Amino acid sequence: MTEGKTTERYDVSLNTPAGPVTASIDVSTGFVPVTDLVAPLRRLSEQAMELEEREALAAGQPVSCKKGCAACCRMLVPVSAPEAFALRETVARLPEAGRQATLRRVAETRAGLERAGLLAHLTEIAETDRQLRDEEMESTNRRYYALRLPCPFLEQEVCSIYEDRPAACRELLVTTPPELCQDVVANPVRWLPVPVRMSTVLGLVWSHLVGGPVRFIPLPLALDWAERHAAENRAAWKAGDLLDQALDKVWRYLSREIASRQNTARGAGQEARGGKT
Repeated sequence: MTEGKTTERYDVSLNTPAGPVTASIDVSTGFVPVTDLVAPLRRLSEQAMELEEREALAAGQPVSCKKGCAACCRMLVPVSAPEAFALRETVARLPEAGRQATLRRVAETRAGLERAGLLAHLTEIAETDRQLRDEEMESTNRRYYALRLPCPFLEQEVCSIYEDRPAACRELLVTTPPELCQDVVANPVRWLPVPVRMSTVLGLVWSHLVGGPVRFIPLPLALDWAERHAAENRAAWKAGDLLDQALDKVWRYLSREIASRQNTARGAGQEARGGKT
C-alpha cells in the first residue's frame, strides 16, 4: 500500500493456530482504492500458510503440491470484489500477446460454461444482492468441477498470473499424494488447514464499504464483473482506515479458528481417554 508519496509503517503481529506472524506494511497517508489491500493481505496469508506447512512437515505430512500439478485448477475459484478489480489491472498490464491470449481463454471458458448451462447461474451468483450460504454453493461447485474446465489463466498447465493469483488458490494445498487430486470428490484428499481465508476478509471489507452481501465472484467471470463495476473501483478511502478494517477482520477470523481447533483437540483427547480400558 505505497501509492501515496508519503507513507507510514504498520508493524503487524498475528497470532495464528500454528504460531505468530509478524510483518511490516508501508501504508500511504492518503486515499487509495480498495485494491491496495490485496497484496499485503495475500502476503500475510502466505506467511500463515507457511507455518501450517511446517507443522504438517513436522508431523510427517509434507505438502505435495508442485509446479505443473494443476488438478485444482479445474475447481470453481471464488474471488472477492477487490481481487476481481486487481485481476483486471493485472491483465491490463500484460504484454499485448499475453493479454489477448488470456482474453481468448476467458472467452473459451465462458463458452464452455454456456454450453453446459452453467453460465447464467454463475452470473447470477456474481451479481446477486442476497447473501449466499455455503450449502447453496455446494451443488454449483460440484457441477463446475464435473466439467473439468481448465482455469482460463492456466497456460500449459502452469498459472500465467502466479504472482497475482487469487487468495483461494494460494490457500489450497494438500498433503496427500498428487494423483488423488485427479478426483477430489471420490478420493480421500487431505487439505492443509487454512488459518484465515483472505478472500473472505476482502469480501467483508468490500461489503462494509459499499453495503450489500459478502460477494464472491466465480473466477472465469471476474474480468467481466470488474469491467461492469469499474465505476465502483474509482472510489478511494483513507489507506490506514482500510488496513485497520481488514486487520480487525483478520484477528476475529483467527480467534475463531484458534478456538475451533482447540475445541477439536479437546474433543479428540477426551475420546482417546474414553477409549482406554
